[in-house]
Amino acid sequence: MSLLVLTILTSCDAKKKEKKEHTAFLVTNPIKKDTSLTKDYVSQIHAYRHIEIRALEKGYLQKISVDEGQHVKKGQAMFQIMPNIYQAELEKAKAESKAAEIELQNTKLLADGNVVSQNELALANANYQKANAEVVLAQTHLGFTKIKAPFNGIMDHLEAREGSLLDEGELLTTLSDNSKMWVYFNVPEAEYLDYITGPDKNSKKEVELLMANNKRFNQKGIVETIEGEFNNETGNIAFRATFPNPDGILRHGETGSVLMSVPFKGVIIIPQKATFEILDKTYVFTVDKNNTVKQKEITIGAELPHLFVVNKGLSENDTILLEGIRMVKNNEKIHTKFLEPNKVLAALDLYAE
Repeated sequence: MSLLVLTILTSCDAKKKEKKEHTAFLVTNPIKKDTSLTKDYVSQIHAYRHIEIRALEKGYLQKISVDEGQHVKKGQAMFQIMPNIYQAELEKAKAESKAAEIELQNTKLLADGNVVSQNELALANANYQKANAEVVLAQTHLGFTKIKAPFNGIMDHLEAREGSLLDEGELLTTLSDNSKMWVYFNVPEAEYLDYITGPDKNSKKEVELLMANNKRFNQKGIVETIEGEFNNETGNIAFRATFPNPDGILRHGETGSVLMSVPFKGVIIIPQKATFEILDKTYVFTVDKNNTVKQKEITIGAELPHLFVVNKGLSENDTILLEGIRMVKNNEKIHTKFLEPNKVLAALDLYAE
């Protein structure tokens, strides 16, 4: 029985070896070309203008003319603080201004008749000017009791209700202008340097936004500004992209991911399936002129769909094993069949440019 099993196993090994000897392993060359990688950066979405609406005077909140989430127009009435006291102060200031005007006229008549000095006339005129200033001040305070929208926008949560006693400066709500959005995202120092020293540094970089539902926003944005300092804790610097928001889809405080295309010029590209890993290091099998397989370590610079950008370890003149990497051993001789690199890339359904 044991002899029979040994015979069968020996026969199977011989057939596998014979099959392997007649197998033509596919090989190709790395390809050197320009390509690009779409990188994503976690982002915070802010309204173009986002402000707090606060009470400019103290008093009772008499009327709220808007509701939470409502679109308001510039100049539209939003809140009314009870104006009675401020109206009374205005009437008082107007009366005092009228009295100062009469006193000025009487003093002028007396000055014309040399009954009083020019200094007294100047004093009467100053009192009149002061009374007029008090009228303007009272009108301003009265105007502050009616709070209007400073721009077109969307109201947020109401922080006070009708009948509330307000202090000066108390928060009433916030207002967001969502016509366009500022999207902030952090870029590592190395990528910032590549960006700022690249050929497109003076042009407006176009980016896309991946929303929280994993769908792309229907408008493209432009990188407009870069902040002045790096964050010492993270080593990142903040970029700001501006996105038009004509349909009002984006709101202040949302999150998402900015998608930015990073170009690579004249880089070595190989299919991912041609690589294998041993103890966190990446290798390929190269094939020399004698069809001998050599294991070679490489350094990966970037990952594309189905592709690796190789920073170190390969040149475009090398021949690499494309398939069957688990069937061969280092320093083993094999039969090969060469495939053009461009045909290999086309078969992988790549998105290289």
